[in-house]
Amino acid sequence: MAIRTIRLPDVGEGVTEAELTEILIKEGDVVREDDPIAAVMTDKATIEITSAYSGKVIWIGGEVGKSMAIGSDLVRIEDDANSSEPILQSLSETPLVEQLKGSKVETKQACPLQEEASRPAVAASKVSPPAAAIPVRAEGASVLASPAVRSRARSGGIDLRAVAGTGPAGRITHDDLDRLFNQAGSAAPAPGKFTQKEVVETVKVAGLRKMIARRMSEANAAIPHITVVEEVDVTELEALRAKLNEARGDKPKLTLLPLMAAALVKAKDGCPKIFARYDDEAEEVHYSSAVHIGIATMTDAGLMVPVLRDAQSAGLFEIAAELSRLSEACRAGKAKREELSGSTITITSLGNLGAIATTPIINKPEVAILGVNRMAVRPSWNGSAFVPRTMMNISASFDHRIIDGWDAAVFVQRMKTLLETPALIFMKD
Repeated sequence: MAIRTIRLPDVGEGVTEAELTEILIKEGDVVREDDPIAAVMTDKATIEITSAYSGKVIWIGGEVGKSMAIGSDLVRIEDDANSSEPILQSLSETPLVEQLKGSKVETKQACPLQEEASRPAVAASKVSPPAAAIPVRAEGASVLASPAVRSRARSGGIDLRAVAGTGPAGRITHDDLDRLFNQAGSAAPAPGKFTQKEVVETVKVAGLRKMIARRMSEANAAIPHITVVEEVDVTELEALRAKLNEARGDKPKLTLLPLMAAALVKAKDGCPKIFARYDDEAEEVHYSSAVHIGIATMTDAGLMVPVLRDAQSAGLFEIAAELSRLSEACRAGKAKREELSGSTITITSLGNLGAIATTPIINKPEVAILGVNRMAVRPSWNGSAFVPRTMMNISASFDHRIIDGWDAAVFVQRMKTLLETPALIFMKD
C-alpha cells in the first residue's frame, strides 16, 4: 500500500498559480484512475484534472476559490496496489506530454459555476437513465463532460457512463441531462403564483466570472476614464452594407462590425495615439504599426474578447469571416490563448439590445475602447425639412493618463466622418 500525491500540474507557460474552481471528490471517496477530481482555472481556461491512480482519497489540499501555486500538493490517494514506488513526483516537473499521461486535462472556456447556476434546479430524488440509454461504457472509458455537468449528474444520481452525449465528439451536455430528468419526471415544478416559498441561492464567484470581476475592478480603479459620445448618421453606411451583401455570392454576410473595424484601420492614420498599450508598471506606452482589434463577445461562460489580428492587411469580407470564426471559437470553448490577447483597441456592442449611449470600460492595457449603440430611424433636419435617417451613437472611452481630451475628440470626429461617408474608408491616401 502506498500514498500517492497528485500535485497541481503546469497548466501554461509563465503561469505560477491557478484558482481551484471545483472539487469533485471528498475525503474517504474511492476513485478510479482517470476519474475527474478537480477543476482549476488560469487566465480564461478551465482545466479538469483527473486521477492518475485508483484508491481512497485521504487528503485534499484546498477549497473552491483558493489560488494554489503550480506544483503544490492537490490530493493524496491511498493506493492499495502492491507497490514500493515512491510518492508521485510533481506533475509540473515532467514534460507536458508525460503530464497528459498521468493527469488528463481538458481546456475549456466555460465557467462551470456560472453555467451551473443558469440551469434549473432538480429534485433531490435520484434519477436513473432511461432504458433506451446506451450500454454502460467500459471500465476506464473516457467520458466527455464539463465539471458542471458532472456535478449536476452526481446530485441527480446519474452515471454519466450510461448517458449518450449529443455534443461534439460525444460530449455530454446539460441538454442531455435535461432529457433524462424530464423523462424521469423529476424536473423542478413550476413555481406557485403566490404561495411559493422564497429560495435564495448563494453561488461563489469563481472561474471566468471571478476573472472578469477582477479585471473590471482593476481597470476601473486604475484608469481615469473619459467618455465621449457622438451621434452618427449611418444611413449611407447601411445602404452600402446592403449593396455589398446583395452581391456577396458565397462570401460571409456583412454585419456592422466589419465596417467598424475597417473604419478603425482608416482612423489610425490620423490618430495613432489611440491605438496603444500602456504598461503602467514600467510607465511605457507601446505603439504598434499593426491594428489588432478586440471584439467583445458574449458567451454562456461570460464576456470574452477574441482578437482580430492585422486588420490593416485584411479585406472587408476577410474581416467578416475571421470575426465569425473567432466568435464561434469562443462560444464553443475552443478559442486559443493567443487569440484572446494582444489587442490594441476594442470594439464593444450590445447589438439590438444596445442603449442610446454607454460608458464602456477600457480593456486594460489598451488606452481606448469604442462602444457601438443601438440604431434607430429618427427625423433629421436637412436645412429645409425633416427627413428620416438611420442614426446611431458611438461611445468611446479613453485612458486620460495617455489620451488628452483633444486627441479623444479628434478620434471621435474622425470616426464620425468615416461612418457618415463610408467611401472614405476605402480610399487610398
